[in-house]
Amino acid sequence: MDISSFTAEEIKDPTGILTGKRYEFFLDIDVDEDDELYSDQGIRLRVLYYKGEEDEKILNYHFQDNATKSILDFALDEEEEIIIGKFCKAQLAE
Repeated sequence: MDISSFTAEEIKDPTGILTGKRYEFFLDIDVDEDDELYSDQGIRLRVLYYKGEEDEKILNYHFQDNATKSILDFALDEEEEIIIGKFCKAQLAE
């Protein structure tokens, strides 16, 4: 799984109740044709990411088929989740 492009946007908390900042990442990923996650139109990973004063982490994520925009019932394995978390963290550091 390789990230071919991405977008990121801060999610504003209009109430001011939540601590830290939250970001929404859309990662366009390339998946091998023999992978069960593969789609001709491509796959996107939507990630909700939290950045606080003391920690950063993935809050939630889901895979989406680019053609139908439907949510796919797949999960990242532990190693992939670490890679995605590091990617998000690195993008916010820039």
